[in-house]
Amino acid sequence: MTVITKEKARQRRHLRVRKKVIGIAGRPRLSVFRSLKHMYGQLVDDEAGRTLLSVSTNDPKLKEKSFTSKTEAAKEAGRLLAERAKEAGIEQVVFDRAGYLYHGRVKALAEGAREGGLQF
Repeated sequence: MTVITKEKARQRRHLRVRKKVIGIAGRPRLSVFRSLKHMYGQLVDDEAGRTLLSVSTNDPKLKEKSFTSKTEAAKEAGRLLAERAKEAGIEQVVFDRAGYLYHGRVKALAEGAREGGLQF
């Protein structure tokens, strides 16, 4: 009998979604990662195989602010990501939830990015 852990199940869902979601230079993939303490978002150009920019709740710009919840911090990280993307000339992205439910902190990061001006 094989045991499938939560992480293995998430990785399996991520691979299933990644077959369809592809980021290109004009419309990179916004990939999220959720750890117990922090949220990470990065814009990835899959054709070139490189990360264009990244942001996390661990970012020095966000560290100086105090947040009441991790969800609030994730939303602010989304706004910061959108701000940096605009500076880099990126308007549209493809959202990759990385196998996580579109709920809570993942949803907050996406909403923050939308509020910042990114189009999904």
